[in-house]
Amino acid sequence: MKYQYLPLQSFIYKCAFTKLEVITMNYYLDIETTGLDPQHGKIITIQYAPLERNTFKQAGPLVILKEWELGGEKALLDKFIQDTDIISSYDFDFIPVGYNLTFEHKFLNSKTKHYKLPEVDVLFRPHIDLHHVGILINDGEHKGSGLDKITNKESTGRSIPDWYENKQYDKIESYIVQETDAFIEFVNKLAKIMPTLRSNFSETENTT
Repeated sequence: MKYQYLPLQSFIYKCAFTKLEVITMNYYLDIETTGLDPQHGKIITIQYAPLERNTFKQAGPLVILKEWELGGEKALLDKFIQDTDIISSYDFDFIPVGYNLTFEHKFLNSKTKHYKLPEVDVLFRPHIDLHHVGILINDGEHKGSGLDKITNKESTGRSIPDWYENKQYDKIESYIVQETDAFIEFVNKLAKIMPTLRSNFSETENTT
């Protein structure tokens, strides 16, 4: 399956209020790495896809930036920065939506500093991390709250470093596509369920 690098502007989601246009963009964001520590591991892919503002349905193609195609980790990061609004002065141009975004932040922030690139700060800007929801679904337990435990994601990414070492890039790409599909299905369901909880809390407040 081929993925094209498409300009962010192609997927701007606009809400018109008379003469005022409010532009906000949710983006699924994930990375794959060769380890858990940015001091020793490196980022090998950065993937993102635009999501509709309220439904969180996928609104455009999944873009997979690949280190092995771009000529190194620095070039990968630079491509991500150049192709997206991740460092825009208007924080709502790119709202990361993911699962355990602390991991993405740790690597992207550390690596952009290391290469003296514009600093990427995932957690300082508006973001939506559904790992917290996963923990609640898992009875408040962190252990067992991985995306592969509570969604249709088929496996963890533990094999990715070996696949990368052996140049089995097709396996990495297939893993990414399946993981993305599982996450999108998860967030779509939550977008339908979560708003109903608001009325439940309102009813509770009105009776106390």
